[in-house]
This record gives sequence, structure tokens and C-alpha cells, in this order.
Amino acid sequence: MHVSSLFASWASTQLWYSIPLIVSISLVYGATRHEQMGPILHHAWRMGKWMVGFVLVIMAILTLASWAC
Repeated sequence: MHVSSLFASWASTQLWYSIPLIVSISLVYGATRHEQMGPILHHAWRMGKWMVGFVLVIMAILTLASWAC
């Protein structure tokens, strides 16, 4: 199985579940730290970028580990 087809099959099934999860976690966490909408959205944006980066790093590590086996 090629890497592109493996990624495409994973992305089409499970990646979509992470989008509402990341958005909701970021907004709730931002709302626990601030009271006004501007700072909440700013904090949620920063936290969302951090979580997406973290997920991509973990996905890259797992992909490399699966190639090694």
C-alpha cells in the first residue's frame, strides 16, 4: 500500500473527527481563562494551532514507526 493511499484513507475517515474536537476544546479552554470574546478567540486560535501541530507531530512519528516495522 502506498503512503499516499494510506494517508488518504486515514484522513478521510478519522481526521474529520479531530476538527470539532479541537475547536470545542480550544474555545472552552479559552473561555475558562478570559471573560471577553476577543481574548477568548485569540487564546482559542493559539491553542488550536498548538494542538494541530502536536497531532501532526504524533502522526508523523507513528507513520515513521509503521514504516520501520
